[in-house]
Amino acid sequence: MDQEEQRRLLGCFRMPSGLRISGRASSIRNVFVAAIVPVAAPSAEEIRQVLDIFGLEPHALLCSYCGERATEWDHLRPLVLAGRPTGFPSSIRNLVPACGKCNQSKGNKDWRSWIRGGAKWSPITRGKQGIEERVRRLEAFEAWARCEPVNIASLVPSAAWDGYWRLLDEVLAKMTEADAAAAEIARATRAQRAAAKAGGPAR
Repeated sequence: MDQEEQRRLLGCFRMPSGLRISGRASSIRNVFVAAIVPVAAPSAEEIRQVLDIFGLEPHALLCSYCGERATEWDHLRPLVLAGRPTGFPSSIRNLVPACGKCNQSKGNKDWRSWIRGGAKWSPITRGKQGIEERVRRLEAFEAWARCEPVNIASLVPSAAWDGYWRLLDEVLAKMTEADAAAAEIARATRAQRAAAKAGGPAR
């Protein structure tokens, strides 16, 4: 096999990146928040009203931000900021049709500054037209929804609230411990494999 063929073959292959357990800390924090966020299932009438605001039909949902085919519903106001709940609910009054690119790009950013900004995969950076019309419809949705945050901490005893976040800290600490244990196992595994390949005992 010549060098050019080797280069092409090696160039088309990429090993999956290794994962650190503590690398999932952000996801764990988000799950802890999502578990206590107020949730309300919509009625058919509420869904109809939202679709009317955006000029959509159930069989042809389009992204409220860019106009591509919608694949999900996005929280217009973020549920999580700095690892704590914002108080905004997961309900039809805080959810709009979205595509995956816009949902991922927007994250927990303020939707007004994001939709007109240059974040990766934002409507502007993807060359989408009609942004101001979409802003108008999103503002009409907000006026209809009248969605206000709830101070969740004020609704429960402080001991329960503080204890909940201590549990999160404990989980994250255990994840860091697990990282160290996983690294030790990986080192031992590599040593055994290297020794077996060399025909001698691992040290």
